[in-house]
Amino acid sequence: MEDLITCKFGGTSLANACQVDKVRSIVESDERRRYVVVSAPGKDGTDDEKVTDHLFNIATGGKHFKDQHKDIPPHDSFSRVSGKFKKLVTDLGIEGSDILKDLEADLRRDMPQEKRVDFIASRGEHYNAKVITRYLQSKGFNASLRLPEDIGIVVSEDFSDARVLPESYARLKELRDADGIAVIPGYYGTTRSGDVAVFSRGGSDLTGGEVAYSIDSALYENWTDTDGVYQVDPRLVPGAEVIPRLTYKEIRLLSSKGFDIFHFNAMINCKKRKIPIHIRNTNNPDSDGTLIVSERVPEETAVGIARLDDVAYIYVEKDGLAEVIGATKDVLDILKEYSVHTYHYPTDKDDLAILVDQNDLMGKADVIREEIDKALCPDVLDMIYNISVISPVGIGMKENPGILAQAATALKNENINIEIVDQGPAQISFHFGMQRYYADDALSALYRELIARD
Repeated sequence: MEDLITCKFGGTSLANACQVDKVRSIVESDERRRYVVVSAPGKDGTDDEKVTDHLFNIATGGKHFKDQHKDIPPHDSFSRVSGKFKKLVTDLGIEGSDILKDLEADLRRDMPQEKRVDFIASRGEHYNAKVITRYLQSKGFNASLRLPEDIGIVVSEDFSDARVLPESYARLKELRDADGIAVIPGYYGTTRSGDVAVFSRGGSDLTGGEVAYSIDSALYENWTDTDGVYQVDPRLVPGAEVIPRLTYKEIRLLSSKGFDIFHFNAMINCKKRKIPIHIRNTNNPDSDGTLIVSERVPEETAVGIARLDDVAYIYVEKDGLAEVIGATKDVLDILKEYSVHTYHYPTDKDDLAILVDQNDLMGKADVIREEIDKALCPDVLDMIYNISVISPVGIGMKENPGILAQAATALKNENINIEIVDQGPAQISFHFGMQRYYADDALSALYRELIARD
């Protein structure tokens, strides 16, 4: 069976004509790269906002940016999206008048609002795939456009957070028999009733993973603008290095706790078939990158340290709370009802803390308090804001006695107060919650103690 490669290119890899030509060169350099999943074109210095954010702004009549306290009306977003694609078509030297006409028609399309948001949001990937296909064809490639609605990416009706349904995989498997290079827009699929629904943000990674799984790729390459996954954010800790290898479990933990490089659900099915995932740099294709594999022999204690900001925790105290059956579930159900994303919920005999995305509490905190009061009648109910969660991760930590105490001591020596401590059941990660003003020093201290010393 032929070894095939699925490769996904992110927005920065497709930001302008120069970047697109780098993608052409990468695809051309290995004939096994037959499946090319593309994001919407990224920022290139001419606009501070992403194409997808402009699309959400168009779909919501300006509310998307207004909620972020940005003064960008929807007609400006329309002009910027249209202008972005016009420039891309012109600079690539392709005929694209039909693509631009169809794009503008789609952006003006009238449809029910709950369906319109996802439809408009998906147009960045949809039309970029058309542009990339036409460009590759102009350079002599046997390339064809494969839209999700045509190749059978069937998704749930959870708009803005859709899931790929199992029936998709048999259809996607048929891509193995396709000739030439298949260019596939990421980020969206269609429901059984034919409506467009998008995945959560960063969902083009997910599309790439599902395609790789379905055709049983030998490798899934994820091309971005960094040399790989770093031990810590190199902008905050100079000297941090690229991690050569990670397990699926490690990258999922790091991604879910603030490593914004790879969608944490994109590897689930790749893991089932042990398809390696290679994080690589479009701007530096000769770098080794980071290879994500099913297992590895750890040569270090912690392999990476993630940082998650903008966290709040809801503290509930009541005598005998742990004996109240379903108390934690009651609080989680309330938070789910108000679309509040949760991270951890450490408990004790008489109290409970639930860590949440504090941005999700905006405009909802008072009513959530009332609901929790009604459900549990707590003695104390408090919401603590501006927390950062620092999370060392590594399969080597499980066999290293005292690693949590070692890390806590490093923070104590820097006079950093820890408000929350939680350890993952697999014993390959733990989490320190602290006020955000400690976070920079905490990250540096843990890097020196757990990574640099190794």
